[in-house]
Amino acid sequence: MQIESHLTDETVLSELGDRLAALRLGRNLTQLQLGERAGVARTVIQRIEAGGSVTTANLIRVLRGLELLDALDRLIPEPMPSPLAQLRLRGRRRRRATGAHGRAEGHAAQERPWRWGDES
Repeated sequence: MQIESHLTDETVLSELGDRLAALRLGRNLTQLQLGERAGVARTVIQRIEAGGSVTTANLIRVLRGLELLDALDRLIPEPMPSPLAQLRLRGRRRRRATGAHGRAEGHAAQERPWRWGDES
């Protein structure tokens, strides 16, 4: 199954669990063996494979146990600002989002458009 944005969270978790179980079996590991390699309880492996929710730390441990941790770098690449943004930031790191057109999204719809004479 292709993981796509229209799927429910439960469906995505179930698919991830199925994929991790298949990878574990492909490496000929029992849930207990993977748990030992990953440093987590067998119940954590069972929960993941059943499509349950686990902590991010436990997911990272399981991915490391399956030697898949480097896949996270491809999944969530390090953000690279555009050349113009780099010039504006002058080496600093961006810390806040400005929202739509420099305004917070909630306020953009409530504000009236600018008109001549509004500058004071």
